[in-house]
Amino acid sequence: MLEHLRGLREDRDLSQAEMAGMLNIHQTTYSNYELEKGNIPLPTLITLARFFDTSVDYLIGLTDERKPYPRKK
Repeated sequence: MLEHLRGLREDRDLSQAEMAGMLNIHQTTYSNYELEKGNIPLPTLITLARFFDTSVDYLIGLTDERKPYPRKK
């Protein structure tokens, strides 16, 4: 389900440790997100969607459309 998350990270040549640092979490926690061993808190999903300029739906595999939805103003 979260295969998109790993792909987005790798597209930017970022390590799991770098992503974890950006999110202020432990690298193991981030790794568990990619391995689907834990639930990603909604605020974290929103942060990731904004960082990667995509939608939460794309991150969690509900769509293959990478383009984000229009944002509220």
